[in-house]
Amino acid sequence: MLQLGGNRSVTCQGITRRSLLQMGALSAFGLNLPQLLAAEAAKKNPRKDLNIILLWMGGGPSNMDTFDMKPDAPAEYRGEFRPISTNMPGVSICEHLPLMSQQMDKISLVLSVSHPSSVHEQAAHFMLTGYQSVPPVASEDVPELIYPAYGSVITREKGWQNGMPPYVRLGNAASYSRAGYMGSSYNPLHIDTDPNAPDFKIEDVSVPDSVGLERTARRREMLGELDRWQRQVDGLDQNVLTARGKFYEQAYSLMTSPAAKKAFKLDEEPASVRDRYGRHRFGQTALLARRLVEAGVRFVTVETGRWDTHENNFPGLLHQDCLPSLDVYWSALLEDLTERGLMDSTVVIWMGEFGRTPKVNGRAGRDHWGFSNAICMSGAGIKMGSVVGKTDKYCSEPVGLRHSTHDFAATVYHLAGVDCTKEYMTPDQRPVLINYHGKPIAECLA
Repeated sequence: MLQLGGNRSVTCQGITRRSLLQMGALSAFGLNLPQLLAAEAAKKNPRKDLNIILLWMGGGPSNMDTFDMKPDAPAEYRGEFRPISTNMPGVSICEHLPLMSQQMDKISLVLSVSHPSSVHEQAAHFMLTGYQSVPPVASEDVPELIYPAYGSVITREKGWQNGMPPYVRLGNAASYSRAGYMGSSYNPLHIDTDPNAPDFKIEDVSVPDSVGLERTARRREMLGELDRWQRQVDGLDQNVLTARGKFYEQAYSLMTSPAAKKAFKLDEEPASVRDRYGRHRFGQTALLARRLVEAGVRFVTVETGRWDTHENNFPGLLHQDCLPSLDVYWSALLEDLTERGLMDSTVVIWMGEFGRTPKVNGRAGRDHWGFSNAICMSGAGIKMGSVVGKTDKYCSEPVGLRHSTHDFAATVYHLAGVDCTKEYMTPDQRPVLINYHGKPIAECLA
């Protein structure tokens, strides 16, 4: 897996993110390209393909301080923020999301999803893979079983298009956003460079000037000659050579793809558009996500990691930092997709691994709470301008309609055109369903 940029730890637990195998330099081209380029294009689904942008709020945003406010609850529960009306009748949201208040007609607000974990790592696994099972501790006899993220499954099932990798991960806040047991060939193209930096450039999706297209083409020919020689001398498995040839073919395709080169050139955007998203890392990352799906990427994760707010919510972290920037870039993304006619081919999902405790703690913050969560979905196939489910008076858990993370995953796969009943095999030959008998959440689907 290619990883660009530095590492950032974002949760209160100070956990070092799980390391997965990464490729070194791709010597045939002299470039550092990800092993994800080994992904094989799967059989196309006859339905229209949809692209998905996941806005991942790492750390867990407070639903009670954003989209599921309880103004009639006691002060120690409701907090200090006030609700404001929106353009969806009967729905109010936090006063610090004024721009999003005028975009709620594009949102299906899902309040019915619940899971039992209030631990970052487990909850992230639940929400990003759909599987409510804790990966076992690895040993020689029991290999670790980590389930693949949605984008990795879509990579395997749908394949490349327009010379673009199917799955791109922007940022570095999400555990379990990789391919898990499927292997690193289905990992995302991981970019952790700040798109707001004046010198922002992704070297690894273009041929460096020091190499050039001519030299790259010669190296490609040399690789073919080497494979033919190995076949004759070593008797190397034909399937291995064919697969490796395909990997390099995709690497070459990415490096020489006009769509890939253009997608990462944020400086081609008008200044007014860049300003609209916000001239900060997360705003420009959201803009880059729009450019990537426009170019042909099927699944983009935009990762932020500032939502683990155990203290100083009011008027600190949420008021001054998290909510204002979110309000700007999220509303800009929905408006931009609509104006460009992309909302009929794109799904935007906003969520974190869990919500926060109903009761404000002694440090003016909220702690982890997996039993209630707020998920917002927009775009193609979504019943926008709707609310699915409700929580009790303290926002502690759903009442009535309730869905599991299996159901949420089934919804994502339904939108992406992936057959949830399909089985994969783990490295130790255990059959595993893509989705464990979840049912799409009908109430949020158009």
